[in-house]
Amino acid sequence: MALPLGLLASTLAQFLNIYMLILFVRILLSWFPTINWYDPPFSILSQLTDPYLNLFRSFIPPLGGIDFSAIIAIFALQFGSQVIIALLGSMQQVF
Repeated sequence: MALPLGLLASTLAQFLNIYMLILFVRILLSWFPTINWYDPPFSILSQLTDPYLNLFRSFIPPLGGIDFSAIIAIFALQFGSQVIIALLGSMQQVF
């Protein structure tokens, strides 16, 4: 039983790391105002990250033109991934 939980924990950790990288790329590209978010490579990036970022944008408005919701979104993703991985790790030790 320990092998499936370990595999699940490592797969989840890899998925969250890849999503964090995609999120960082999206945030860095938002600094360039000439990017058309409807073009194919950028629209895919926008479709992957905007639903998650919009969760935080709904209750943290931009202050002075700076979007602090992205920072909170990254911290929440890191915290959530650490909690999930710790829970799966403790479950793996029990079994």
